[in-house]
Amino acid sequence: MSRIFAFLRGLLGLKSCANAQTDSIKTVDASEFAEIIKSDSVTLVDVRTADEYAAGHIGKAVNMDVLKSDFKYRVGELPKDKKVAVYCRSGKRSLVAANTLAKLGYKVINLRGGWLEWEQYTHKK
Repeated sequence: MSRIFAFLRGLLGLKSCANAQTDSIKTVDASEFAEIIKSDSVTLVDVRTADEYAAGHIGKAVNMDVLKSDFKYRVGELPKDKKVAVYCRSGKRSLVAANTLAKLGYKVINLRGGWLEWEQYTHKK
């Protein structure tokens, strides 16, 4: 019986931990992302490679490659009093970055569809 309670407590603990992390991450489309990054209370981070960043990026984005070993160290330099808006090429790497940032205590805005969606959005305008 006590093993069942321990198992259930473990499940509840995982669920509450996952909810806390999800509450720290908001994934939005390009239109909403464009409005959010206009604010001075948001730091914009491009988590793609340096080559991808050099080929084109959003405005004042800082490049911090999520696949590099120093990513966790570099994001520690970001101000904690600002939300962090992240994007990558298609939205997969930025979600990895968003999860890392959320674990470190940041509030994160993730661009759904990444740079590909951003380019479509800006070309329609």
